[in-house]
Amino acid sequence: MLATLTGLGLSAAAGLNAYIPFLVVALVARFTDVITLPQGWAWIESPWAIGVGVVLLLAEVVLDKIAIVDSFNDAVQTVVRPASAGIIVAATTAAQDYETASTFMQDNSWVGIVLGVGVALLVHSGKASVRPVVNAGTLGTGAPVVSTAEDTASIGLSLVAVFLPILVLVVLLGLAVLAFWFIRRRAARRTVRRGRGPAQP
Repeated sequence: MLATLTGLGLSAAAGLNAYIPFLVVALVARFTDVITLPQGWAWIESPWAIGVGVVLLLAEVVLDKIAIVDSFNDAVQTVVRPASAGIIVAATTAAQDYETASTFMQDNSWVGIVLGVGVALLVHSGKASVRPVVNAGTLGTGAPVVSTAEDTASIGLSLVAVFLPILVLVVLLGLAVLAFWFIRRRAARRTVRRGRGPAQP
């Protein structure tokens, strides 16, 4: 159960930023005993993997805060974010099963990959659809604000998934409520604009 919650949290975080949950898992595995990655996934905590992750994260942080460029970046990340989630979820669920002497996730890593890809793609799709609306409504000035909020949420969700997985459902529920509120608000604005349209002859 906890392995599933950890996977859900990390994959949702990857849907917001592909590299933050990757680096959280890599650093926690390398410098603590909280995560012990099986041999097949140990490359994640290697210095070269962490270094590449840091470089890609820095590029993502910059590009995602520039209006117009962020939409192009989201198009590219449609592949990267779900792929990153699949890798991280498979690795962490296999690690937890390894620690409890279970081999199911080690022998069936595709289960974690499918879970991670699906959740990350769902979250990414919501992020990618919201960003153009924010850019249009704020003339691009809202891009860095929203991007920073997304990065912060990704960090928080990643840490919760690793250290307090029982709270993952609460956080995901909060994100769902926020997304629902945004959709309702957007729909209400469209209704108001239509009502203010020119009178028909």
